[in-house]
Amino acid sequence: MHKSIIVIFLSLMATSAAAQETLTKRSDFLNAVAANILEIKLLRLQLKVLDNGKITGKAFGRDVTGAWEWTNGFFCRSMTWGDRELENNCQQVVKDGKSLIFISDKGTGRSATFSLRPTTQ
Repeated sequence: MHKSIIVIFLSLMATSAAAQETLTKRSDFLNAVAANILEIKLLRLQLKVLDNGKITGKAFGRDVTGAWEWTNGFFCRSMTWGDRELENNCQQVVKDGKSLIFISDKGTGRSATFSLRPTTQ
C-alpha cells in the first residue's frame, strides 16, 4: 500500500509556481542541497544528496541509497529503496523558496516536492 506511494515519489522528484528558479548548473544545485536534508514528511522520507555523487537516506524505515551526476543541466540519479531498484532517471530541478521540485524525464514527467531542512536544527 505505502510501498507504491513511496516508489512514485522516489522515482520522480517535484512542481510549483511562484518565485521559482530552474537549476541548470551543478554548482547551483549543490548550493541548494549543501547542509540540507531533502524531506517529504508525509512519506517519512529524508534524503541527503552529497557532493561526492552519493545519495543516502530513509523512507518508511527502509534505507535509500543511490548515485547521482549532473548531466546537461539535469540531475541524473539511480537509487535503491530497501531491496527495490529504481532505474536511472534524469530530472529537471526547480528551486521554489525552501523547497526543491524534481521533475522526472527531463522535466516532462511526474514531480515531487522536497522541503529543504537544515541538517543542524
